[in-house]
Amino acid sequence: MLLKKQTVWLLTMLSLVVVLSVYYMTTPESPQSNVAVVDQQEENTNKEAVKEDAKEPAKEDTKKENAKSTTESKTTVSNVESDELFTALRLELIDERSKLKEELQEVAASKNVSATEVSKAMDKIDQLSELAEKEAVIETLIKSKGYEDALVRADGSEVNITVKTEKHSKAKANEIIQLVKKELGQKEVAVEFQPTK
Repeated sequence: MLLKKQTVWLLTMLSLVVVLSVYYMTTPESPQSNVAVVDQQEENTNKEAVKEDAKEPAKEDTKKENAKSTTESKTTVSNVESDELFTALRLELIDERSKLKEELQEVAASKNVSATEVSKAMDKIDQLSELAEKEAVIETLIKSKGYEDALVRADGSEVNITVKTEKHSKAKANEIIQLVKKELGQKEVAVEFQPTK
């Protein structure tokens, strides 16, 4: 019994290390500090421009330049927020599926459950893994068509796709729908375009 507890503890810690490693490797290197650096560079450029026009009152120019740099930095921040939105949605989807898999694994490992229920639970786990793989393949295919980013969420008979792109059209949406139907079969597909900023 003690050996099983130690094994479970060890496997839990190893999986935690793997998850954290993947998380840190996939996250961009401090995007917020890049935004601050951009702001500082813009302010320095703006201050130099103000110094060149030293004949006029500097207060009004500085206020105008600061207003411009503030609006420009908001655009950059919203771009980061857009990327964070995709990441947050992906993590939420992964969390939901991992919780469902854990519940199904508990059912499969339970001794009080019939063999058919164990089989159904294992089949459902396999379906979830297969669905996640297909979603990743579809995301890769969409990105290979020149789109900046894509998020595919399949749930039952519905597939929701969010694509980040500058330009969109009905023809592009139809192309994505046909691609999804080719991979997942006849499912109801909804495509949403999110503009890049």
